[in-house]
Amino acid sequence: MEQNLNLYHIFVTVARCRNISGAARALYISQPAISKAILRLEQNLNTTLFLRSSRGVKLTEAGEILYRQVENAFAAITQGENQLREFQELGVGHLSIGVSSTLCKYVLLPYLRRFTYENPHIQISISCQSTYQTMEALENGSVDIGLIGANSHMERLCFQPVREIEDIFVSTKRYLDNLRKRVSLPAAPTARDILPHATLMLLDKGNITRQYVDKYLAQEEMESVHTLEVTSMDLLIDFAKTDLGVACVIKDFVRDDLESGNLLSLSLPISIPPRKIGFAYMKNASFSQSLEKFIDFYSREQKKE
Repeated sequence: MEQNLNLYHIFVTVARCRNISGAARALYISQPAISKAILRLEQNLNTTLFLRSSRGVKLTEAGEILYRQVENAFAAITQGENQLREFQELGVGHLSIGVSSTLCKYVLLPYLRRFTYENPHIQISISCQSTYQTMEALENGSVDIGLIGANSHMERLCFQPVREIEDIFVSTKRYLDNLRKRVSLPAAPTARDILPHATLMLLDKGNITRQYVDKYLAQEEMESVHTLEVTSMDLLIDFAKTDLGVACVIKDFVRDDLESGNLLSLSLPISIPPRKIGFAYMKNASFSQSLEKFIDFYSREQKKE
């Protein structure tokens, strides 16, 4: 292959110079060596590439076809070498991350802001999907790393917790006041008193948060006659703030609304146990430099917190 590349390099140089002597000077090799290389290439391809005359050489029709393709090939090689040089010198790379839209907004983005500041030449692509879809993507190699909720199906994953989250039930004061007009509630009602009469807003059943909350509700024998399912935590929060019902949300994501009084947290007989979220990747994965840098980055960030 190396010999063929040399022959093609000589061929392209002769085509550009349009004479043997000019190509010899450009390549710092003798004219007989140039002529011998062209003849060898013509024999290999079983065609005539140049028309020779006293004024120099001219590409034949076959030579023109080959020249265009070889020139493009050398341009691609040069581009590849330049990109490799950038990769080695600047740390250029690519990192694909799987994450739910909720965790992307509230947890991943702060990490990415700091990571991209330190590593501006790493391109990042994000696939917004459920925890289970991210785990499947890790299995088939379509993402490098995922930000997921801890679960019981992570045997083949390395999971590094980055945060503990707590689920709570929230509504507006106006919604509760309106509910009191329709049903009799204690002076200080708990979620157990409210949910049987309220519209309970939850994430869809394929979401790991929904499954976790459903398990809690079943254990505490709490249920609601009216349920509204949505696809994102942001919608749950917005719906709760517009007096549509009681929403189960992650406490950290509504902390400002709780402090301002826009939302109220409903009292629970037993708090929903906190759960962990973290970065996960395959145990047997071959790490790219970009993935190694990201793992090292968030490990350092965890030590700061």
